[in-house]
Amino acid sequence: MNNKKATNETGKVKRTFASLTTIHWSLFHLSTVSLKFNNTMTNTNLKACFMGLGYIGLPTATIAAREGIDVLGVDINSKVVDTINRGEIHIIEPGLADLVKQVVEKGNLKAATQPEESDVYLIVVPTPFKGDHEPDVSFVESATRAVLPLLKKDDLYIIESTSPVGTTEKMAELIFEERPELKGNLHMAYCPERVLPGNVIHELVHNDRVIGGIDEIATQKAMEFYRTFVKGELHATNARTAEMCKLTENSSRDVQIAFANELSLICDKADINVWELIELANKHPRVNILQPGAGVGGHCIAVDPWFIVSDFPAESNLIGQARKINNYKSFWVSEKIHNAMLEFQLKHGREPKVAMMGIAFKPDIDDLRESPAKYITQKVMQGTNNNSIMVVEPNVKEHHVFKLTDYKKAYETADIVAFLVAHKEFKALKYREDAKILDFCGVFRK
Repeated sequence: MNNKKATNETGKVKRTFASLTTIHWSLFHLSTVSLKFNNTMTNTNLKACFMGLGYIGLPTATIAAREGIDVLGVDINSKVVDTINRGEIHIIEPGLADLVKQVVEKGNLKAATQPEESDVYLIVVPTPFKGDHEPDVSFVESATRAVLPLLKKDDLYIIESTSPVGTTEKMAELIFEERPELKGNLHMAYCPERVLPGNVIHELVHNDRVIGGIDEIATQKAMEFYRTFVKGELHATNARTAEMCKLTENSSRDVQIAFANELSLICDKADINVWELIELANKHPRVNILQPGAGVGGHCIAVDPWFIVSDFPAESNLIGQARKINNYKSFWVSEKIHNAMLEFQLKHGREPKVAMMGIAFKPDIDDLRESPAKYITQKVMQGTNNNSIMVVEPNVKEHHVFKLTDYKKAYETADIVAFLVAHKEFKALKYREDAKILDFCGVFRK
């Protein structure tokens, strides 16, 4: 072997050895981190701080506490805090009351108005929109600033709040600007909820979760945490993809509902029963049309698509149009009720008694957030004698704006009945031939 060839071979060996050494130390680092995760994520010594005790924060905190995690739930509303510390709940969710009572009595869950030092911090606060449907992440930022002084090396910070793409990275910049010593030492991830109100307890445990960290180690550590109480499959990705995944899921639903709502508008003009039409169309093996309603509400589907439209206005034509259709459906419903009231008054010479049946955003829950039924009721009441309008919501005991009427009394005494939400109580009612029935949600499907 000549000297030049020998030198090249020696260089190859050195480079290979260096590469193997690098791989060895990388694997050693990852295995050390993995061991740290396993040690940290044992439920008996893990403390988690949930920022927000609403419809998602409280059930998730409760499920985590049930698995032995020491949970502190934080809410700015002192009444909510006091209620939970008594072992009671301030929202309606099947099965939640008993679980909260159990974990509070066991000492695994307590509530406070201020966060405390923990191992895991979860941001579970609202993300509404402002102005012209622009995302408002101020609550996420406020919650982040509240825990900022408490963060320490190897802590896990997770955003569950529905957020525009890039929010996790934005919060990382905020944290590292204030606490530069945490850069590379704080694990940050995004993991959106994907549960159905009314079945939250089951779905929090059994639904798959998408988890995206700002780096691979953060993703893995977040997955270790969720494995302590989630039986569904955990899907690893990056933070931006996880953020977009949540928005995509709800935008998809919004577009599908918009198709059904648009069909209902067409069928009304064509004098076709939309419920029968959809049932027949769905007999096709590859067709699955959803049911129309009075619009779209809630903290997710009625809000999330705007986050995409706001950031990508030129590209999101279908998503934006679906939002407009579903919003228009609520306006259309209010106009149909107004017209029925005018026709009744012209025919009978008096204002009709009108029953607005349901103001929640979907059946069998007490959640009124972004409710189209609530908007419709307010619209109908404008310029009308309020004494002639009976507002019904069987899942809410009292409301700070509406005077609520018992659903049976309202149904039996109304001249015009507008079904806005298909609550189970309404489906048990007998159809009245002596009243004007406006069924916008398929209670009777007539």
